[in-house]
Amino acid sequence: MSAPRRRRAAIRLLAGTAALPLLALTACGYGSDNDDKGDDAAPAAQGEKIGGLDEINIGFFGNVTHATPLVGLGDDGLITKELGGTAVKPQIFNAGPSAIEALNAGSVDMTWIGPSPAINGYTQADGRNLRIVAGATSGGASLVVNPDKIKTLDDLEGKRIATPQIGNTQDVALLNYLAGEGLEVDPESGKGDVLVIRQDNKEIPTTFQQGGLDGAWVPEPTASNLVAKGGEVLLNEKELWDDGKFVTTHLIVSQTFLKDHPDVVEAVVRGSVKTNAWIKDNPDEAKTLVNEGIEEYSGKPLPDDVLDRAFGDIEVTDDPLASTLGDQADHSVKSGLLDEAKTDGIYDLSILNKVLKSEGRPAVDDAGLGVE
Repeated sequence: MSAPRRRRAAIRLLAGTAALPLLALTACGYGSDNDDKGDDAAPAAQGEKIGGLDEINIGFFGNVTHATPLVGLGDDGLITKELGGTAVKPQIFNAGPSAIEALNAGSVDMTWIGPSPAINGYTQADGRNLRIVAGATSGGASLVVNPDKIKTLDDLEGKRIATPQIGNTQDVALLNYLAGEGLEVDPESGKGDVLVIRQDNKEIPTTFQQGGLDGAWVPEPTASNLVAKGGEVLLNEKELWDDGKFVTTHLIVSQTFLKDHPDVVEAVVRGSVKTNAWIKDNPDEAKTLVNEGIEEYSGKPLPDDVLDRAFGDIEVTDDPLASTLGDQADHSVKSGLLDEAKTDGIYDLSILNKVLKSEGRPAVDDAGLGVE
């Protein structure tokens, strides 16, 4: 299978602010402002339109844990090929809560996202806004610290630790961990025994290097960027999960879009499955394409040492690892971000399992959280 080529596409860059309280959010979105920093022009598409649909709005992040869309949505990407003449309008997010807001508002039809914002958004919408339809990656998140200020996990009290956005997957992981260690933090303000600072992924390494942060719980490649700037990994999140596996990124779809355009969703899922297989078979080429995608969407490629370390910490997977989602839902409650978490019916893996069957592969399980 030939390597996909990247396109230089005009994109919409969306990043939500983290200023508003998560606990006061409504079903229509997280209430943060989205700054449109890009062009709405859709990349050129070739072939027959899937279901006659002209274009689809797809969201993802410009980071290593989103290797599937970064590789699969290239000019010759396998997702792009499956969509034929249906054009993709990519929208790039810093973290999950702003992606959920865009999905709720109808400005994206589907998006790759982390588990905690999916749970939070689904709960706030009383289960009426999204379905998880496929996996993408496991792993790729760490607590990286300044070793001069934090030497052990017992040293976190009184320190300044960053996460990418209030309510994002790493934010929930940090708050849950701190709560389990008896350290109290207000989930809205981030103030408490540890000061949790919500900051854009691209800004965290600079703030860390300037001494404004003592550490950060972040995804790849931000974690590896911090290591390159003198940080040390105090805790790789894999250490907290059985077999080191936990959902980091999965694909969610608007329930309305899934109902109206199941053939388009199937094309994306089929392309994602083929992309993940290609990544596993061609890790060096895939790593190069991921870096080209990061450069395309952020304006700057990763240094080789950062890229190698970051890419080595993730595992692409079609399985959304549903059994770990229930634990992450409990973490959202334990951290104080949600009073209760709704997960019943959050999965619809029927299309994924249809695609896997066609590839001669076994079905994946929804851990009892599938739509009836």
